[in-house]
Amino acid sequence: MISKRYGPLLFSLILSGQMSLLVSGIATFRATGLTPHFLYSWVSAWATAWLFAFPAVMLVSPMTRRVVRFFIAEDSPGSGYRT
Repeated sequence: MISKRYGPLLFSLILSGQMSLLVSGIATFRATGLTPHFLYSWVSAWATAWLFAFPAVMLVSPMTRRVVRFFIAEDSPGSGYRT
């Protein structure tokens, strides 16, 4: 198991990987269509996108958490939702 202190790093790694996989797949499909080399093009685009997405998520997520907290009303004690 991974230590809890690495949770935010692991979250950013997984989130950026999934999002860049999805977006690069859609963009590659729109640009090339379903060609014989589609999978290679997709994986190549994904690898490049992930290199940028991971640090971007690491930089943007703290600010995003603050923005979300600004818009979320404080719940009464015992409401069950925690941030």
